Amino acid sequence: MIRGQKVLLDRDLAALYGVKTRVVNQTVRRNRDRFPADFMFELSREEILRISQIVTSSGVKFARKVSAFTEQGVAMLAGVLKTQRAIQVNIEIMRAFVRLRQFLASQEQLTRKLMELEEHLQDHDEKIQTIFEALHQLMNPPDPPRKPIGFRTKERGPRYHAKRNRT
Repeated sequence: MIRGQKVLLDRDLAALYGVKTRVVNQTVRRNRDRFPADFMFELSREEILRISQIVTSSGVKFARKVSAFTEQGVAMLAGVLKTQRAIQVNIEIMRAFVRLRQFLASQEQLTRKLMELEEHLQDHDEKIQTIFEALHQLMNPPDPPRKPIGFRTKERGPRYHAKRNRT
């Protein structure tokens, strides 16, 4: 997360697409009009140093220029790079968008049909209303409960025994 956005750095994308970082940056320079500020931005020196503290094994700290790509920038870069791997990634991105659109359309149709059914059966039994409530809960499940933060011990308390005086 940089500047409130999920991003991938140029060197990570270069590794993903099987090219050198300079090839990624060169491709961006040659196609500058395809990468507006909401697709890609360059990191400031402070941001680079902050990242290098988190990712200690990379050479990010010594880089003069580091580019960060948003989701749209990653997709655009896949479309601009000419490697076989980039072409395959671009194809998979397009397929994912199509699957997502189909899923959303089917979800919308299901919701519409449920609303119509609910209107027609509003005067019927309480059991039917309970079924609709359950369906609504299944379609919008609650967030899973979070585990409490902190350290907990599972020790038992000391056992005390009373001694009997035998006299």
